[in-house]
Amino acid sequence: MPVLPGAEPYRHEGGEVGVLLCHGFTGSPQSLRPWAEYLAERGFTVSLPLLPGHGTRWEDMQLTGWQDWYAEVDRELRNLRDRCERVFVAGLSMGGALALRLAAKHGEDVAGVLVVNPANKVHGLYAYTLPVSRHFVRTVPGVAGDIAKEDGIEIGYTRVPLHAAHSLRTFFRLVDGELPQVTQPLLLLRSAQDHTVPPADSARVLSRVSSTDVTEIVLEQSYHVATLDHDADRIFEESLGFIDRLATGVGKEGTTTRG
Repeated sequence: MPVLPGAEPYRHEGGEVGVLLCHGFTGSPQSLRPWAEYLAERGFTVSLPLLPGHGTRWEDMQLTGWQDWYAEVDRELRNLRDRCERVFVAGLSMGGALALRLAAKHGEDVAGVLVVNPANKVHGLYAYTLPVSRHFVRTVPGVAGDIAKEDGIEIGYTRVPLHAAHSLRTFFRLVDGELPQVTQPLLLLRSAQDHTVPPADSARVLSRVSSTDVTEIVLEQSYHVATLDHDADRIFEESLGFIDRLATGVGKEGTTTRG
C-alpha cells in the first residue's frame, strides 16, 4: 500500500549528536517533519521513522500493535547509537510514550528525552469496553488534526481501528509501570488546551519518572498537535537549547550551525 503524500519517513545524516523523533497514534512523520528539518538544518543526525500500519490507510493499522510500533523506534535508536556519540529521543502524544520507554529500556544510551503532549492513558468510556467492543465494532472516529492554527493540517486517519486502540491501551499500562526507570534529563512541553490528551497525562509522567533534571513548559497558543501549531517555533528552540546544553563538546560542528 503506497504511503500518503507527505507521510514519508525522514532521515538526515549530520554530526555526532542524533535525535530520534516518534510520531503519534494514527498520525505520521508529517506531524514532526518541521521539527526534524529544523534540527537537521542545525547539523544533527535525525531519524523520523514511519510506524508500521501508519501513513497509508486505517485498515493497515488494524493488523498492527504496540510491539510493531515500538520495535520500529527501537531499531532506529540502535542505528543512531551505532552512528552517533550521543542520542536523544523525542515524541508527540503516543510518540512521547514510545520515547519514554526507549529511555527506560536503554538507560545511558539515551542522553535525554523530549516529549510534547505525551499520552499515558486511553481516555473515555469506550476505553473500558475495548477488550470486548473491538470484536464487534471495527472503528471509531479519528483523533487527528487537533490544531488551533487555521491552516494547520495533520495527515492522519479519520478512523481509529479498535484492535489497535486496545493494543495502545495495553502499551500505555506497560509504559506507566516503567516510568520510574526513566532517569535521563527530561523536557516536557504541554498545551494548555488539548482536546486529545488531558493535562493529567503529563502530570502523571512528571510524577512517576525518576529524572532529576526536569523542565516543564506550558504552550498557551496550541492544541494537541503543537508541533504544527502556533507554538511550533518555541518547541523547536527549546529543544535545541535542551540538546545543546546536554551535548556540550560533542560534535559541535553539527550542533552550532544556526539557520
